[in-house]
Amino acid sequence: MPRFYVDGALLAGQTLSLPDDVVRHVQVLRLAAGDAITLFNGTGGEYHGVLVDIAKKTALVRIDSHNEREAEPPYRVTLAQGVAGGDKMDWLIEKAVELGVAGIEPLMAERGVVRLVGERALRRQAHWQALVRAACEQCGRNRVPEVAPPRDLSAWLAALPGASDGDVRLLLSPRAEVSFDALPAEPPRGRVTLVIGPEAGFSPAEESEIASAGFSALGLGPRVLRTETAGIAVLAALAARWGGW
Repeated sequence: MPRFYVDGALLAGQTLSLPDDVVRHVQVLRLAAGDAITLFNGTGGEYHGVLVDIAKKTALVRIDSHNEREAEPPYRVTLAQGVAGGDKMDWLIEKAVELGVAGIEPLMAERGVVRLVGERALRRQAHWQALVRAACEQCGRNRVPEVAPPRDLSAWLAALPGASDGDVRLLLSPRAEVSFDALPAEPPRGRVTLVIGPEAGFSPAEESEIASAGFSALGLGPRVLRTETAGIAVLAALAARWGGW
């Protein structure tokens, strides 16, 4: 059943005029009056309805019921990712959403090839947030992760709240001495924050700064993974270890 994100209130029993972007998507899929669709707005659950009218620039849906179904893992991971160049960041964000990440923090690092400031940073953030919504439509998630504005690593670390009991803070590093097998076997009670550097990695000074903020350096074995591979690999491994599947 086609799924669409709607930024607004949804209520079983109402007839709703769909937003312009959803109307365009409905038309691309060649849906017709009488076709069933699913809507969600990120506040929880999903709404099942039927298209009752489609015109050139408008579409009406009758919302019949609300389903409390969720597809979230039993833990919350925030991915703090060094901004990668080209289309790598787009691909990484899309796959991270499919793997259940709860939030994404784009970071600019000393060795990063991408610098985002001002209007350019806002446009990129909006682009990434649109990718997140599309990934949720595709993979069946009803909770929409938030992409934060791109920030320098030091500014992000300075703004981090103090760690609470049960929080897990991990820095993925090829120089780490802690192996993946050393992680707890059960999902942590607190927040999980995973930090990954850009293409050239973090500098030694940056790794020291991250460690000072309470992060443990974690390794994934003898092979050095690319930045766009590392996050996906560890998110999939955490899902297997902590019941995220």
